[in-house]
Amino acid sequence: MLLADIILVIHFIFVLFVVGSLPLIWIGAWMRLDFVRNRRFRFAHISAILFVVVESLIGIVCPLTLLEDQLRGTETGGSFIQRWLHRILFYDVPEWLLAGIYVLFALLVVITFRLVPPHPRKSL
Repeated sequence: MLLADIILVIHFIFVLFVVGSLPLIWIGAWMRLDFVRNRRFRFAHISAILFVVVESLIGIVCPLTLLEDQLRGTETGGSFIQRWLHRILFYDVPEWLLAGIYVLFALLVVITFRLVPPHPRKSL
């Protein structure tokens, strides 16, 4: 069960990265903070949300969710971490609605990528 809780925390951190990076980029750009234009950070961010959109549109369950479910088996109740993070991460809404939200969020990330671009690649 501890390993399943660790997977759940990793999942939460991934979601926090995807969602939290967008306002961080805008605030950082407004404050002229250089790290928000870091190419690795920005490509990791756009790749993460595009991965979520693709898996949602083609109907694949998140690998972290699958792994956590396998580790938990049919156990009920769960730990403190499991109960609270599940309340934050998972909602009982139709899949089409979540897919639409993911697509709209990805569009915001792409627009942000264009309006607040990462630093250009340095020539060798």
